[in-house]
Amino acid sequence: MNSPAIRLVLCWHMHQPEYREAGTGRYALPWTYLHAIKDYVDMAAHLEATPGARAVVNFAPVLLEQIKDYADQVAAFLSRGEAVSDPVLALLGAQSPPAGATERMQLAEACARANRKRLIEPHAEYRVLVDMLPWLRQQPDAVAYLADQYFFDLVTWYHLVWLGETVRRKDPRIDLLMKQGRDFTPGQRRLLLEIIAELLGNLIGRYRRLARSGQVELSFTPYAHPIMPLLLDLKSAREAVPEMKLPEAPSYPGGDARVRWHVAHGMRVFESHFGLRPAGCWPSEGSVSDATLRLLAQEGVRWAASGEGVLLNSLRTSSAEPPAADRTWLYRPYRYDAESLAVFFRDDALSDSIGFRYADWHGDDAVADFIHQLEQIAVQLAGSRRPQDPPPVVSVILDGENAWEYYPNNGFYFLSALYPKLVAHPDIELTTFSDVLDDGPPPSALSRVVAGSWVYGNFETWIGSADKNRGWDMLVDAKIHVDRVLAQGRLTPVEEAAVLDQLAVCEGSDWCWWFGDYNPSSAVSLFERLYRQHLSHLYRLMGETPPAYLAQSVSRGSGEPVAGGVMRTGQKSE
Repeated sequence: MNSPAIRLVLCWHMHQPEYREAGTGRYALPWTYLHAIKDYVDMAAHLEATPGARAVVNFAPVLLEQIKDYADQVAAFLSRGEAVSDPVLALLGAQSPPAGATERMQLAEACARANRKRLIEPHAEYRVLVDMLPWLRQQPDAVAYLADQYFFDLVTWYHLVWLGETVRRKDPRIDLLMKQGRDFTPGQRRLLLEIIAELLGNLIGRYRRLARSGQVELSFTPYAHPIMPLLLDLKSAREAVPEMKLPEAPSYPGGDARVRWHVAHGMRVFESHFGLRPAGCWPSEGSVSDATLRLLAQEGVRWAASGEGVLLNSLRTSSAEPPAADRTWLYRPYRYDAESLAVFFRDDALSDSIGFRYADWHGDDAVADFIHQLEQIAVQLAGSRRPQDPPPVVSVILDGENAWEYYPNNGFYFLSALYPKLVAHPDIELTTFSDVLDDGPPPSALSRVVAGSWVYGNFETWIGSADKNRGWDMLVDAKIHVDRVLAQGRLTPVEEAAVLDQLAVCEGSDWCWWFGDYNPSSAVSLFERLYRQHLSHLYRLMGETPPAYLAQSVSRGSGEPVAGGVMRTGQKSE
């Protein structure tokens, strides 16, 4: 068998933060289960439909816990009538909607949070229901006069459009509901809940089977998705942006121990769901530093990955010569320092083509363009490749959930063409990061990295602005309190474990991601309120009164970024 011209690793990262309100268990936002029944289901189905396809699928452990919680809750409701703690999902099975006008309006607004072009416009009955909302916002008292059926039809349609396209195409029960279009009965809403229960209950098992068959390599992110380099050293933000303004706090206390906690606990949670120990790690947001990579190696991680910008910054720093124009430096694994850890780096252009460029393309044209870019890389590298050299490795790494909402039919046409075309291509081999390390020669040496993430090669998305820095200072204050209380020894082992779990949630990356004027005010408000609520509960778990400042807003937002702020490109647009 001839050696392929290109070895391609598609790595899909699945992540949602902790949406459960601390103390109540109520889900403040429904994105975990909605992405599960739409995107995680579809991504598994496309791989199952092409047995020759291979990919890496990365899961954040805090997401896995929430998927299981949702599956357990829906099953308990269907079998025993137990309450579901997500208000949107609970409405689907309710006997009646809330009586209060405020609660009714909140649920109606929640059931309209969907991409207008792709999820609302194609369905006339759903569109009519959603289009009533602007008038209701102007006449809030009128919501009390709406019949219960309005809310039941709205919530039914909301869940129908958030189902995976592979589900809608294969399940005749869904087809019948969508054709009916209105006046959904309690029995039909229960049927939809049963379908959702099947999807949630089977999801983890589907990925486990794909891993056991060898089609998928499953990898993990540290438990609650922390930005590890910043926990280890806040000043590492200045390696890529020397003029970066930092929080008032000089450092995050005990950062090394906390990062190790996230890595070890994340592995335990991952293994409890999949029955295997992950070999690889997508560090939260591809964020790496020298200290982070050394720590991952010490914790037994075999490979990690980051962004093209990080590698470029690192190569420019370590050599007087600029990186070669043919970009051979990007298409290989690296061995970090003297550690056993291998590091791969994302091709920004290819990854962002899927994330941003192809959403409005015809699926076949998008796949043809993607393959053409791979072929160009192969031609470009052929001149510098000796016969004995291993094939170049192209790493395409991106969000495996948010992009598809912007594609027709949840990316069905693109993904259903992508895998078969790649499998059939004579010069492209789909593989995984671990198989690259198993089959190839020793990776190139990388003596150091410039700390950064896959977003722009730096940490500007999480630190540096007044709002983001305030978020860090609030977290540092909470950590100082945690350390003092734990040192006093007045908590029981169970109480101490609860404090550390809650601290981990507060250390997640998503809160500061949303802080800033460039994000939509509605999203910023939801996330910053949840962050303050999580911090407040952390103090209460320690038996302390939360600081008064946690009752005050941290960030408001005012922008309208691409994809509503849920995704970013690897490089800044010029």
